Amino acid sequence: MRFAGKVAVVTGAGQGIGETYARRLAAEGAAVVVAEINAAQGQAVADAINGEGGKALFVKVDVSDPASCEAMAKAACDAFGGIDFLINNAAIFNGMRYEPLMSVDIDYYMRFMAVNLHGALFVSRACVPSMIERGGGAIINQSSTAAYLSGSVGAYYGISKLGTNGLTTALAAELGPKGIRVNGVAPGPTLTEAMRQVDPKIIEGIVAQMPLGRIGTTDEQANAVLFLLSDDAAFITGQTLCVDGGMIRRA
Repeated sequence: MRFAGKVAVVTGAGQGIGETYARRLAAEGAAVVVAEINAAQGQAVADAINGEGGKALFVKVDVSDPASCEAMAKAACDAFGGIDFLINNAAIFNGMRYEPLMSVDIDYYMRFMAVNLHGALFVSRACVPSMIERGGGAIINQSSTAAYLSGSVGAYYGISKLGTNGLTTALAAELGPKGIRVNGVAPGPTLTEAMRQVDPKIIEGIVAQMPLGRIGTTDEQANAVLFLLSDDAAFITGQTLCVDGGMIRRA
């Protein structure tokens, strides 16, 4: 129960890795705001957590809309008294287009970046005032190993995640004096519904180049995130941790 008495906002928590984050935080005592644009999925996760004896609230949010983010943060504070943790997990991935940068529709590109990059800033701006009032907090920005890869069709996904890494370091410097730590995690291939829709041959090719030689699990991602949120990581900020089976190796 590392997080008893804490309140955590998890965006994109209606499925996949985000759902696991929300469930694991609730299992360790946190009150969780399931911040999700898909109402049916978000409510289902919140209901499941409450049904298991946890404490959760679903709030519909569009992270690309600052006003929607502000309304979500207010709902969290009204329900639970404030915010201690934020996981910026929401992103366009499942069903995304894979098109070259030179020809991808500009409106799609702008919407993509508004969600995958700018959304993390908009939600942070909405939640940070409450963290400051409560004496500090912690933010996790969901990156991806795609941030370190280039040249693929659909490269804007990696660009958005590289930008997220930059946002993490900038916010860590800005918010550290206010008692707020900001870190990131960069998952490698992880078994989710979205991953199941990827051509198995592509997955096999990726896994063959990974030192640990397998796909990761959502719980393995959550292990890293919960560590970074916990007091065990009290002297860690401005870092993006690759949780990827060795897919990305840096000296």
